[in-house]
Amino acid sequence: MRTASRPPSIGNAEREQRLDKLRRMMPENGVDALIITPGSNMRYFFGEAFYESERFVGVLITAHRAIFICPKFEESAIRAKFPLISEMAFWEEHESPFSLIASLLADQGCQRCVLDPDCSYGHAAHLFDALAQLKQPILYDSAAPIIASLRATKSSHEIDLMIAAMQLTLSVHQTVFEWIKPGMKASAVIAEIDRLHRAGGADGGNSFCAVQFGEATSHPHGVPGDPALQQGELILIDTGCTVDGYNSDITRTYALSKMDDEIERLWCVEKEAQQVAFACAAIGTPCEAVDKAARDVLIRHGLGPGYDLPGLPHRTGHGIGLDIHEDPYLVKGDKTPLAPGMCFSNEPMIVVSGQFGIRLEDHFYMTASGPEWFTQPQHDLYRPFG
Repeated sequence: MRTASRPPSIGNAEREQRLDKLRRMMPENGVDALIITPGSNMRYFFGEAFYESERFVGVLITAHRAIFICPKFEESAIRAKFPLISEMAFWEEHESPFSLIASLLADQGCQRCVLDPDCSYGHAAHLFDALAQLKQPILYDSAAPIIASLRATKSSHEIDLMIAAMQLTLSVHQTVFEWIKPGMKASAVIAEIDRLHRAGGADGGNSFCAVQFGEATSHPHGVPGDPALQQGELILIDTGCTVDGYNSDITRTYALSKMDDEIERLWCVEKEAQQVAFACAAIGTPCEAVDKAARDVLIRHGLGPGYDLPGLPHRTGHGIGLDIHEDPYLVKGDKTPLAPGMCFSNEPMIVVSGQFGIRLEDHFYMTASGPEWFTQPQHDLYRPFG
C-alpha cells in the first residue's frame, strides 16, 4: 500500500488569520459578539475540538477579545490545550456560566450575539434565558451563515491535508480490492481497512466504514448484520479517515466476477452521471445546478425523476473539510455559487430497491479555472483501479 507524505498541521498563524477574517465579517453582518462551543468550529479557530458536557465551555469573540469561558477547575486543561487563548473567565460549580456570558456581553455594550450552530439546545436555551433577563436584552441568532461561509472556502494548506487523506484512503481501497475474496465477513473487511488506515498514518483508524455485499448495496448506508461475501455478489465499500482532522470519504462499487447486463449498464450510467456533474462544476455555477446535471443523466437513462427509485435517493454531493458533511451542498435549493477553495463529494448513487445499489464517490475542489479531482474516479466495474 502506498502512503502519502503528510503535510504539516495547521498552525496558530493560520488560525489567527481565520479569527481576523471572522472579526471582519461580524460587523458586516450586524454582529457584536459570537460564541464558539466544542466541536469542529472550535477546532477550526482554536486547534482543539474539546468536548461538550453538562458543564458549559466556550469562547466569546468580540471585535478585540477572545475570552475562553470554562469551569474554574478546568483552567489547567484549557490552558494546555488552547495556546491561542490568553483571556479567560471562570465560573464555579454553583454558578451559572450563562449569567456570566450575559454579564460579559452587557459590560461590553453588545447588542447582537450569534451562537455556534453546533451548540446543544440545552445550553442554547439556558443562554437565551440569561440574555432575556438583562435590563437591555441582547438579540441573539445563529452564527451558521457567518461560520459556514468562512469554512466553505478552504486554504491551500487545508486542501493539501485533504489530498493526503484522500490519497491514503484510495490506496487502502486498492489494497482491499486485491485482498478481498468470497467467504470474508464484512467485519473482517472493516477491521482490515482500519488497520491499513492506521498503518498509512491517518489520525486514527477509520473515521467511518460501510462494507456492503449483494442486496445490501441497495441501502445507501447499509443495514445491520455481518454477512459474508458470496460468490457473484456486488461489493460496495464506503470509507474514510482524517489527517490533522481533515476528512477523506471515498466509495467504490465493484465485482470480482461477471455481473448481469443490467448491473453493467447502470454502473456505466453512474460513471457518466459522476463525470457530467464534475464537468458542470464551473466557477459561479450554483451548487444546485451540479445536482440537476447528474439527475438529468439518470432521467435520460430511464431513472428517477427526482428521488424516485430506481434512481438517486439523495443529494449528489456534500461539502467536506473538518466535518465529513458540511456546507454548502450539491442539492436542489442550494444556490451557493461555486468558488475557488470549495470542496465537494460527487456521488450520484443509483439504487434499485431490493436488488442492488451503485455508488461511485470521489471528491473535487474548486480552483480559479474549475474543478480538480482529489482522487481519480473508478476505472470500471471489474478493474476499479485500472
